[in-house]
Formats: sequence, C-alpha cells, structure tokens
Amino acid sequence: RAVFIQLTLYNPSVQLLTAVTLLAEFLPTGGVYTTAHFEPINFYTFTSILQLVCTIIYIFFIIYFMIIEIRLLFELRLKYFHQFWSLIQLGIIGCSLGSIGVYFWRFQETNRISQLFEQTNGYIYINLQLAVYVNDILTFLLGYCCFFSMIKFVQFFRFNQRVSLFAETLKYCAKELISFSLMFAIVFMAYLSLFYLLFVSKLSSCSSLLNTAQMLFEMTLMKFDASQIMGADAFLGPFCFTLFIFLVVFVCL
Repeated sequence: RAVFIQLTLYNPSVQLLTAVTLLAEFLPTGGVYTTAHFEPINFYTFTSILQLVCTIIYIFFIIYFMIIEIRLLFELRLKYFHQFWSLIQLGIIGCSLGSIGVYFWRFQETNRISQLFEQTNGYIYINLQLAVYVNDILTFLLGYCCFFSMIKFVQFFRFNQRVSLFAETLKYCAKELISFSLMFAIVFMAYLSLFYLLFVSKLSSCSSLLNTAQMLFEMTLMKFDASQIMGADAFLGPFCFTLFIFLVVFVCL
C-alpha cells in the first residue's frame, strides 16, 4: 500500500516549473517508507537571440556532416563501419537528430501545458509526468552528444604530439581494454543483481537498479558509508561489502 501526493509548483519570475511527488509506502512489517522527488523543468530554452542563432548554425553543421558521412558510406560501404571515428561521427549525428526530434516533442508538450494553465489560471492540477519524461530523454541525448563530441576533439588535436601519443596508446591497447571492460562489466552486473535483490527492501540506495549501480560505483571509489549496509543485515551486509571490495577493488582494479 502506498499514498501518492503529486503537485506542481510554478515560479513566474524565473519561468520554472517543478513537479513534486511525495510517496508514503506502508511496508508489510508495519513501518512507513517515505520518499520525495522534486524535478524542476525549464521549458523556455531560448532566452536570447544568440542562443537561437547558435542552435540554427549547429543544425546546419549537422546536416553538412550528415551529407559527408552518407557520401563516405556509399564509397566505403561496409569498411565505413570498421573505422572508429566513423562510429563516433554517427553517434554525434544520431544524438543530435534525436535531440531535435525530442525538442519538438517537448515544445508540443509545453504548448499543451501552457494552454491548460491559461484556461484554468492554475487552479487545477497539471500532470507533468510526461513533460518530465521528455525532458529527461532530451537531457540524456544532449549528454551523449557532448560525450561523443569530446572524443571527437581527440581527432581534431591529433597534430599535437601528446594527444597523438595518447591516441596511439589507446589504439595499441584497445584489445586489452575491451577484454578488461567486458570482464569488469560481467563482475559488476553480478554484484549489481546481488545487492539489488538482497537490499531492495532495506536500503533506499538500492531502491532501483540505477541507484544500486551508483552505490556500487561509490564503493569502488572508496567513498561510501558502509554503516548503511552493515545495519541492513548483520551477516549479509558485512559479507557482501567485504566480498565486493576484495574482488572488485583489490583484484579487478
């Protein structure tokens, strides 16, 4: 059993909407587990002409790079996908086009919310769950686009001796890095499943797979308060924590 309280806050001075979700979950043991989520959303992205102009220029550049990559694809055919920088370029183009599409989706949702707000003068509850979902997708796509773009900078600065040395080092150790990443991913996913299944009902940091993964990364960096796991279970908590630190931190890393 659970009780949800959802409300929407609006600050007209900064044009900021906030979707608030308060949850009280009644556990079978008799306790009450409470959580609160505050998700601010700013639908008004373009606050100046400069931002709009830069966005238009960026779209033209994406179209230009897309034409170049299509020509290379027809020339190289399957060999095109064997080149690392071609895959990076495809990642940039794909995330950029996806961001444009999701932005128009968010723009349509913004108009719907604005019209509903004007019709009711804000006296009824406006559900922002879809708007929050669309905004999160746009944020993820922009984040991946920045990630691929930063990797692309390595190719642009390849004339620099240090950058060129770094790129050649990654090229020669690519197989070893891929093998280690695969091994680490298997071990990490195993511990992710273990901690999630054992402590999902006992720790808020294990309430979802994403939160559990974040907790394990903090444990890997040795920046985690182990008292939470120790208090969750007298035996499994210390045992799983010690096993994770020994195998992942001291053996794998």
